[in-house]
Amino acid sequence: MSNLMLMVLMFCGGLAVAVQPSINGRLAQKVGTFESSFISFAVGTLALLAVVLIAGKGSLRGVAAASWWELTGGFMGAFFVTMTIVAVPRIGTAAAMASVIAAQLTTGLLLDHFGLFGFRHFPMDGKRAFGVLLLVAGAALVYRR
Repeated sequence: MSNLMLMVLMFCGGLAVAVQPSINGRLAQKVGTFESSFISFAVGTLALLAVVLIAGKGSLRGVAAASWWELTGGFMGAFFVTMTIVAVPRIGTAAAMASVIAAQLTTGLLLDHFGLFGFRHFPMDGKRAFGVLLLVAGAALVYRR
């Protein structure tokens, strides 16, 4: 898969992440906050099960060799989804997403710089740091009421 295709798919993922909290928030009005998070993850789990069964090339047995911290992604995803369900109705989708994007880019810059989790090292330079600072400032402007 080309890098361009990856960027397009990540853009689509970003669209989904921006729309998902509003959809989950509407569901929460009918079933409750935690229940909406649960339903969201249950539907996602079923969808991923279908993908694994149809196109999966790995082995779920490998989970036995995983470290405890490698299994925390699901918890983090559940935390994220639940927090967006709580935040979006109160501060709006734009402010919630601006906060998320600023945090993601700040964290991503640090993960890249230190090559954490065994991934490739992408050193931080002034331009990258300034870009993230601009995004954090932008998030503050979007949130400001």
